[in-house]
Amino acid sequence: MTRRTTLTALSTAVALAGAMALGGCSSTTSGPELKVGGAFMPQPVGDMAGGFLTVTNSGDAADKLTSVTSPLSDDVQIHETKDQKMRQVQSFDIPANGELRLERGGSHIMFMAIKKQPKQGEKVRIELHFEKSGPITVDLPVEAATHNPSKH
Repeated sequence: MTRRTTLTALSTAVALAGAMALGGCSSTTSGPELKVGGAFMPQPVGDMAGGFLTVTNSGDAADKLTSVTSPLSDDVQIHETKDQKMRQVQSFDIPANGELRLERGGSHIMFMAIKKQPKQGEKVRIELHFEKSGPITVDLPVEAATHNPSKH
């Protein structure tokens, strides 16, 4: 082999070994992988409104919904309903390979002192904030006040 061929072969071998070593360092488990579906807001009839959606986590790590923000209200809270009583909570768990369902009669988003009354057919923008994942922006379609999607 010539000196140039030897150096090229050596450089290739070093690069290949480095790539293999880095590949061995990668983890086979993933973090949270979140997706939002089924989002809606019933048309509000007062100065408060509810928001409903499902966060699906297809990742191998759990996450938490920690807050929600929206231009519709300066005070957006996350609530759970137990024994027919609503109460504000600090976060909701989103299990690995599981889901968080925010639905009528259960856990939900609560918009306090809304700035305007959105009408059916409009959309309300929200941003979901999580403990581990980056924020997710969702446009909630405003549905009829009586809208209640069928459960699967």
